[in-house]
Parts: sequence; structure tokens; C-alpha cells
Amino acid sequence: MKIAVIGGTGLIGSQVVENLNSAGQEAVPHSRSTGLDVVSGRGLGAAVAGADVVVDLTNSPTFDEASRAFFQNSMDNLLAAAREGGVGHVVILSIVGTDQVPELDYYRAKLLQENLLAAGGIPYSIVRATQFMEFMDAVMSWTADADTVRLPSTPIQPIAAEDVAASVVEVAVGAPLDGIRNIAGPEIFTLDELGRITLAHKGDPRTVVTDPTAGMFAVVQGDVLTDKDAHLAPTRYADWLS
Repeated sequence: MKIAVIGGTGLIGSQVVENLNSAGQEAVPHSRSTGLDVVSGRGLGAAVAGADVVVDLTNSPTFDEASRAFFQNSMDNLLAAAREGGVGHVVILSIVGTDQVPELDYYRAKLLQENLLAAGGIPYSIVRATQFMEFMDAVMSWTADADTVRLPSTPIQPIAAEDVAASVVEVAVGAPLDGIRNIAGPEIFTLDELGRITLAHKGDPRTVVTDPTAGMFAVVQGDVLTDKDAHLAPTRYADWLS
């Protein structure tokens, strides 16, 4: 099976390509570094030509309202190229709860991407993942200073990137879902609790202050970023840290 992995050189994409090829599939990575531009559509036709499956792992360079234009243009271009190329299955990676946080521009943009795919007329699969363990340092950096890290008590269910990649591979080589599969890590934490665990492991002396107004996730209400009924990945946060 030939699989075009758009965004195939990033954190998830590089692992997806490696896992697919190790399993005997023909996975080809495409990204800006290979001359692809999903916003303008440059190179997309050639990238998907002859592919049985297209996996789109591209991401907006910003989390603000400009992300909407990125996903609108990239999905329009990808679907047009996939139709012309006779692609039989398109897979995208999205976020658990993306339809539950309308306050966030980025989540609204990801929901737009999902809706465009679902209406695109090509068999499809959407893999929604919870927050990546790899992003915890970045999340803390948004609201940190020399002595403290301010974080809200938002419940999250972190998942390791390698587990996300494995799930994307499983979906890509299977029959199209024509729907959504939620995947999540095996444990639920509050974000401030996870910050304390992370700093303690690193020997970082800063203090985590619980602040319901701090950072992007402050607007999230309830436990919509978690899903106890999701397909649960095996990697626990303490094991990932180690």
C-alpha cells in the first residue's frame, strides 16, 4: 500500500513514516522541506499521485484566528488533489474535545478541518488525540517566570507521541472509519498537578501556582479534554518522563 504522509517530517509524521515502512508499507514523507506548500497547493498533486492513502499531519504555524485560513486552504487543496489522484482514504490528526472549546480559535479551526474532510466526498478517518506529553514544557513556558509556573487545574489525559503515531498507522492501514476515533493516555491529571510532577522530575525548584486564568487552557470548562472511553494508549507519564 502506498501512503503519502503530508507533514511527514514532524514529531508525529516522522514516526508514522518509519512505522509504516517497517511494517512493509510504502510510506513517502512530504513537507515544506521537500518542496510542498499545502496553503498554496504547490506540489500536492505530485505528492498524492498514485497513493492509496493520504495522511495529513500538517499544522498551522499559529494558534490564533489565522489558523482557520491555514486549515481551510490546506484541506481544500488536499481534497482537490486527492480527488484528482483517485485517493481512496484520507486520514487527519485532530484533538479530543475540539468541538467543546469554542472559545479557542485553534480548536474552532481544527473543527473546521474535520468538517471539510467529512464533507469532502472521499472515505476518511479522523484520529482525535489528547494533549501530547511532549508539549508539557511548552505549556509551562507560556506562563512561567524565574520562580513560578502558573497553571490552571484543567483536567487533561496526556498521551505520548509514539502512541499517537502508532494509532495513526493503525487507522491508515485499516478500512476508512468515515468517522472519529478518540485516543488518550491511560491517566488523567489536572494541568497544575502535571506541572508539579514534571518540575519535580527535572529537579526544577520553581513553584507551580494554581491560577484559573493562566494560559490557553484556562478557558476550558470541565473535563472535555479527557475521554475515559477513548482507545487508551499504554505509556504512563512517569514512564515517559523516565
